[in-house]
Amino acid sequence: MNTTKRKRIEFEEGSGNVFADLGLKEADQLLARAQIGYHVFKILKDGKLKRREIADVLGIAQPDVSHLMNGHFSRFTTDKLLNFLRRLDRKVTIEVSRRHRGEPFQEVTFAP
Repeated sequence: MNTTKRKRIEFEEGSGNVFADLGLKEADQLLARAQIGYHVFKILKDGKLKRREIADVLGIAQPDVSHLMNGHFSRFTTDKLLNFLRRLDRKVTIEVSRRHRGEPFQEVTFAP
């Protein structure tokens, strides 16, 4: 007979924005930047470009390529990340709509 008691694990469901969950200021902007940065990263990774090629395509120094490929997206402004998408021949569409209670102020979605 197994008499081992299981310890109850406490958890809290996240909001979908880790930056908001951590109580950081401008959490919506931080999440949007992270999502855009990840999308840039994924395009570059899928393209199998070498770091030198990435630097040339994006117009940045190789140390910045390292920051980008290591997920340090906060080192780049949102405008810079959007410029990377342009340089990668991606279309960016910005939609403005009424915000409903509980929705984030900024939201990033990607088309397949």
